[in-house]
Amino acid sequence: MIRKNPRGDLPQVHPDAFVDPTAILCGLVIVEANVFIGPYAVIRADEMDGDGHIDPIVIGAHSNIQDGVVIHSKSGARVTIGQHTSIAHRAIVHGPCTVGNGVFIGFNSVLFNCTVEDRCVVRHNAVVDGCHLPPGFYVRSTTQIGKSTDLTSLPQVSVSASEFSEDVARTNNDLVRGYKLIQNEF
Repeated sequence: MIRKNPRGDLPQVHPDAFVDPTAILCGLVIVEANVFIGPYAVIRADEMDGDGHIDPIVIGAHSNIQDGVVIHSKSGARVTIGQHTSIAHRAIVHGPCTVGNGVFIGFNSVLFNCTVEDRCVVRHNAVVDGCHLPPGFYVRSTTQIGKSTDLTSLPQVSVSASEFSEDVARTNNDLVRGYKLIQNEF
């Protein structure tokens, strides 16, 4: 469902993107080319700051937002998802937040008020809150990363984790093409 926010902003979806009919996109959302947005995902750019301003939520080209993902932002702050990035099932990305290119965010993970640079992998059920993850950073499943976490004690992304992330992105790009071919059958 594509709908306006209370201010009247409508999502902008590239014609080459696929948005599942059960997903909700509300407000100042920009979806770039060849993006897959799965069933029951919710992407809402509807909260304003005190001056009535809203920054967009941008989903970069060739990225995938999987089933049940929620992307929202506090007081109109910007959320940017880079290109070739995968946000897996039921993850929450709450702005302000910047997620780089080629990133994998695992099932049920939560990102809030953070920057996750290019090629990072955040595994399942992890929390990244109020910090900046450098490029190629690896967050193990169930790990909680915050402002006081010593990032130097944690590993970089392994080759196998990187290959897994790239495979997920490739698979979901194939889904975009497949669903675009049959979208009139829904």
